[in-house]
Amino acid sequence: MKKLQEKIGYSFKNVSFLEEALTHSSYANEQQEKIANNERLEFLGDAVLSFVSAQYLFEKYPDMPEGRLSKLRSSLVCTASLSSFAREIELGSFLRMGKGETANGGASRPSVLENAFEALIAAIYLDGGIEEAKKFILHFLMREVENHHSNFKDYKSLLQEIIQQNPDERLSYSVVSTSGPDHDKRFEVELRLNSNIIGKGIGTSKKNAEQLAAKQALELMGVQI
Repeated sequence: MKKLQEKIGYSFKNVSFLEEALTHSSYANEQQEKIANNERLEFLGDAVLSFVSAQYLFEKYPDMPEGRLSKLRSSLVCTASLSSFAREIELGSFLRMGKGETANGGASRPSVLENAFEALIAAIYLDGGIEEAKKFILHFLMREVENHHSNFKDYKSLLQEIIQQNPDERLSYSVVSTSGPDHDKRFEVELRLNSNIIGKGIGTSKKNAEQLAAKQALELMGVQI
């Protein structure tokens, strides 16, 4: 507990918030007496993160339209980003997990790290208030925002804008297969325009696979991306 608090630069007044944030449901389920896991904190942390990131981008880019702000925020707080932040502070090594999850590499799974990072945000918020939570979040966010602003491309939205020019056309994404172990799954998505397949994508999440399918469709159409 002390080591993690040193890493994040915040000392808890009530360390039980931190303990709960580090407790995976698999660990809680193995205990004889009922203890709280971090799922409720994850829910709260997601909301705090959403507010702080929205306020930061709103103030930083006063002329950016709502659509671009939403896309930029989504890219900043996606699973890949949050799990990367969690790895930076070695959060996985502090998690309390069940034996099965530990054996299957759960502590390094992106979704587990993302959830734990959001739970940690909530723990800081409950213990120290919104300003402390904001300070913690912006430590990571401020470094990332310029890179994401210049490099992130939302292929799905770009494709949708093109297709919407013809109201009779309809795009649909569907997962056709999944593969790999729970801690390293791969999703294959097909993208159809009406009944015709115009793109396929394989990614570590459904959203990632959909973006890759949309990118392939745009390339097929000859759109510069």
